[in-house]
Amino acid sequence: MKLLLAEDDAMLGTSMEKALVQAGFTVDWVRNGQHALTTLQSQVYDVVLLDIGLPEIDGLQVLQRMRQQRQSTPVLMVTARDTVRDRVTGLNQGADDYLTKPFDLDELVARIHALARRQPGQANPVMQLGRLEVRPIERVARLGEKTLTLSQREFDLLLALMQKPGAVLSVEQLEHKLYGWGEEVASNAIEVHLHHLRRKLGEPWIRNVRGVGYKLVEVA
Repeated sequence: MKLLLAEDDAMLGTSMEKALVQAGFTVDWVRNGQHALTTLQSQVYDVVLLDIGLPEIDGLQVLQRMRQQRQSTPVLMVTARDTVRDRVTGLNQGADDYLTKPFDLDELVARIHALARRQPGQANPVMQLGRLEVRPIERVARLGEKTLTLSQREFDLLLALMQKPGAVLSVEQLEHKLYGWGEEVASNAIEVHLHHLRRKLGEPWIRNVRGVGYKLVEVA
């Protein structure tokens, strides 16, 4: 799952990014509202973590512009402003949830998963395709009665394909799902991860559409 973190506090942003990556998320971190808007115009995220007190353009304005542009990405407001009026303002402008600083990182992770499950087709925390079962929160994948032993990248790759079974995803789209800014990505990294995933899952489950990308298909 890929997140956009908009937080101008360097210390808090660093700790949040580290904790979220350790929890299995891919994170892009921006430090001001204008950069957040620019990024959202060119990238797709599963959840946006948005601080209200951002420089240049504050978080409420970012949220307002997102909704005016019909961007439906779930938004979790993360802020030190804890009055009822502030919360009501954010929710009325289209925020999906609200978390007040200081907060527990475990609660933050739980709220992110809850927001992701509200998306169309994601209400069930268990994703199923025939004999293949994926549990994003527990980061567990099973094929029939067998639990698959997957690396973090392999699991993230399977999750990306599982979110759109049958849809062809390009290598570029898969890279965006698996890697955040600043991470070095080898030219054949996705192909390598796909090779290892296929060995563990079974070759027929992942099909290569030549010149386009890869898709996950059900195997009886």
